[in-house]
Amino acid sequence: MRLVTYRQVQRVTWGVLTEDDMVLDCSSTAPSLKAAIAQNKLPTLRPSPVGVGLSEVTLLPTIPDPEKIICIGVNYANRNAEYKDNSSESNYPSVFMRTPDSLTSHEAPLIRPPESHQLDYEGEIVIVIGKGGRRIRQEEAYQHIAGLTIMNEGTLRDWVRHAKFNVTQGKNFVHSGSLGPWMVTADQFNAQSYEDMTVTTRVNGEVRQHDTTANMMFPFAYIIHYLSKFYLLKPGDLIATGTPNGAGARFDPPRYLVPGDIVEVEVQGIGVLRNSIKDEII
Repeated sequence: MRLVTYRQVQRVTWGVLTEDDMVLDCSSTAPSLKAAIAQNKLPTLRPSPVGVGLSEVTLLPTIPDPEKIICIGVNYANRNAEYKDNSSESNYPSVFMRTPDSLTSHEAPLIRPPESHQLDYEGEIVIVIGKGGRRIRQEEAYQHIAGLTIMNEGTLRDWVRHAKFNVTQGKNFVHSGSLGPWMVTADQFNAQSYEDMTVTTRVNGEVRQHDTTANMMFPFAYIIHYLSKFYLLKPGDLIATGTPNGAGARFDPPRYLVPGDIVEVEVQGIGVLRNSIKDEII
């Protein structure tokens, strides 16, 4: 099942996207997708019997108001080698945070700020937490997933180097990344699919990133287990699970995004997140 958050005219709501791309409003079940997840109402949705076409609504970030957006860095095999700093692979995940307004929606432009022309793409699978908890065991971790969505975890490369041991600045420029287009519910996946899903990023149709979760150093179950040791994970929290090799910064010379570029992140079993690039007007 595909679930979307969207705007129709001036009203923001959420619903089910059918196989023929009709959107059925689900606000009678809960006021938001996040609330429906928290109240465990996804199994008992009451969608409107009359839908509207997907082209008649504006999709918004899948979960517009998560309490936490947690991002995992350097998580695919050989990604560490891209940094060319002679560092060894870590025994634990690299973790940083994003704010909700650093992300925009499917088909909305990513914004390149005047402070930097080093806007880069990072295609990622995002876990949406369903059942919250602390110290979640790995063997029970999949039970805590409400579904999966996609993130272009856009990064301003020079700004992630402004301070030692700190990438926050370069990860949180307004609308530098995106989230969407929808969440596919966990009942559409199993352990085997979680552990071997492909992620592909294209820029203007050219494949830049392509890998599978089978090559993750820290798979989904371990990520949830590890993060829940110090976080109280809550329904609607988002976990971006890392990006494959091939980001623009790793080319020689680097291939950063420029206005007019089209970036597509495709994830097997979910869909395609698409964004153009636009300069910020100040």
